[in-house]
Amino acid sequence: MSKIHPTAIISRKAKLADDVEISQFVSVADGAVIKEGVNIGPFAVIGGNTTIGRNCRIFTGAVVGSIPQDLKYGGEQSFLEIGDNNVIREYCTLNLGTGEGGRTVVGNDNLIMAYSHIAHDCRVGNDCVIANNGTLAGHVTIEDKVVIGGLSAVHQFVRVGELSIIGGCSKAVQDIPPFSTCDGHPARVYGLNSLGLRRAKFSSDTIKALSHAFKVIFASGLSPQHAAAEIDTKGIPELSRLVDFIKGSKRGISRSARKYNV
Repeated sequence: MSKIHPTAIISRKAKLADDVEISQFVSVADGAVIKEGVNIGPFAVIGGNTTIGRNCRIFTGAVVGSIPQDLKYGGEQSFLEIGDNNVIREYCTLNLGTGEGGRTVVGNDNLIMAYSHIAHDCRVGNDCVIANNGTLAGHVTIEDKVVIGGLSAVHQFVRVGELSIIGGCSKAVQDIPPFSTCDGHPARVYGLNSLGLRRAKFSSDTIKALSHAFKVIFASGLSPQHAAAEIDTKGIPELSRLVDFIKGSKRGISRSARKYNV
């Protein structure tokens, strides 16, 4: 049975699974959908057109599904979709998409730490960590298993590739390549995320191939796009994903730091 505190305000047009737990002074708006196993802490606000997947935990004061902070927004119907097993810590803000039918989408198994912000039309993958006060501007794409350090900000329309790490207090204004470690103002590539790759059980051959590719891309003197065209992917899916990411970049790829190290 649902455990809903008597001070919570739940719209009759919201849909709640039978076993959700909602603490004191929570507000749930029209059109919200909250699935099985969700626990919502005190003073949280769940906006309309928001879907929260199974077994998510939302902590004190989080605002999930508020309208976008976008001057173009004119009240169109837009959405926020959150997957399963996410942890959304204290006072985070996650906005609806902007424009008619716009969607902000968060995948599964993510940890979004206190005071972080996910803006309109962002796409966040699976198994990501956004540390305290991490900020995603509108239309940002975060691929799987990304770590974004505390107090870091990602510029609108930037893509952050899988298994990359952005150091704390960084400013990402161009695309962050997959499998990289980045830091700085603006964020620069310092090398391959070797530790993350080993923890993700990548083979030694794949890590060596990615290490060589990083040297070609970031230490050859060629532009990342021209360097990517020189790489033989050798049937290694991770190499293909790295090359495709760079070739598909619209904002440009973050460049290497002055002292590049793979």
